[in-house]
Amino acid sequence: MPTYEYKCDVCGYTFDKFQGMRDKPISKCPKCGGKVQRLIGGGAAVIFKGSGFYATDYRQNSSPACGRERPCCGRDTPCDKKPCES
Repeated sequence: MPTYEYKCDVCGYTFDKFQGMRDKPISKCPKCGGKVQRLIGGGAAVIFKGSGFYATDYRQNSSPACGRERPCCGRDTPCDKKPCES
C-alpha cells in the first residue's frame, strides 16, 4: 500500500496517509476541516523518515576532532590549541 501526501488549501498543513490504491482520496484536513488536495509524488522511491536510519543516527557530526569538550592527539585533557599542536 502506498503512502500519499496531502496539503490543505485552507491552512497549508501537509501530511502523509498510508492508503490502499483503491481507497478514496481524503477530502478534509484533519486539523481545520478544510479541503485538501493529494500531491503528486516523486515516484516509487523508498522514503526514510524519522530516527533509526543512517542519516539521523549514525552519521558523523561535523564538529572538530578536538577542543574544549574533548581531548585529541593522545592528550589526556582537552585544549584550546589546534589538533596535534604542542
